[in-house]
Amino acid sequence: MSDFLPPETSNPHRSPGTALVTGATSGLGAEFCAQLAARGHDLVITARDGQRLAELAARLHAQFAINVEVLAADLVTDEGTERVSARLAQASRPVNLLVNNAGYGLRGNFADNDLNKELDHLRIHTQTPLVLMHAALNAMGSGGGGKIINVASVAAFTPRGSYSAAKALIVNFSRWANVFYAGRGISVTAVCPGFVRTEFHDRMGVDKTKIPAWGWLDAPDVVRQALADSDAGKSLSIPSMRYKLAATLARIAPDALVERLARRGR
Repeated sequence: MSDFLPPETSNPHRSPGTALVTGATSGLGAEFCAQLAARGHDLVITARDGQRLAELAARLHAQFAINVEVLAADLVTDEGTERVSARLAQASRPVNLLVNNAGYGLRGNFADNDLNKELDHLRIHTQTPLVLMHAALNAMGSGGGGKIINVASVAAFTPRGSYSAAKALIVNFSRWANVFYAGRGISVTAVCPGFVRTEFHDRMGVDKTKIPAWGWLDAPDVVRQALADSDAGKSLSIPSMRYKLAATLARIAPDALVERLARRGR
């Protein structure tokens, strides 16, 4: 069972709908929660750590007086994915905005890494978001429409091992889905940031001093741009002109050069 924090009864806000955010307790996920809450969205927040979810829910509830539902789930498992998918399918409590944000990176190259770790990594970045999108698209299609935001990466445009391959799948799927489901009132946006100041690289153990200062983005700016592009019905959101340029150059530059530059991190 999920936990639920109702708003104060005196709060006159009219919610623009309910958003479900995966990987909600840190980084871009936490920032999506904050900005969506500021817009008045009620939230379903999900991640593995139930305690951190409860603490985040309490802060959001106290600050914004919104409904916050806590759904602890490990999205690398069938059970966890099915729990979140089932919540998205609930017609009686519709979710009209899904943010597929959960994910992590692996150090090392594909052949040297443990295969099971690589398969779990592939699952969290491809299979899980596809399962959740399947549930959301069906629910939104019969419920008057909605929005899906898939957190990808500018790495999707580069040759950079299994991480970039997984993100490329999500980017291409999002571009197709944004066109195909537009007639049902559903937009699908892939967000493709570069290096973002979050816990992502710390968890990988990446030496961030090797990444130039100009390459870093701030999470609030990435999320703000993502929401604006989603509102506009765009299939791609690439924050900052420098990363728009990087994505363009990655398509035309030699693979060996792009791979060497992209190897530094996300």
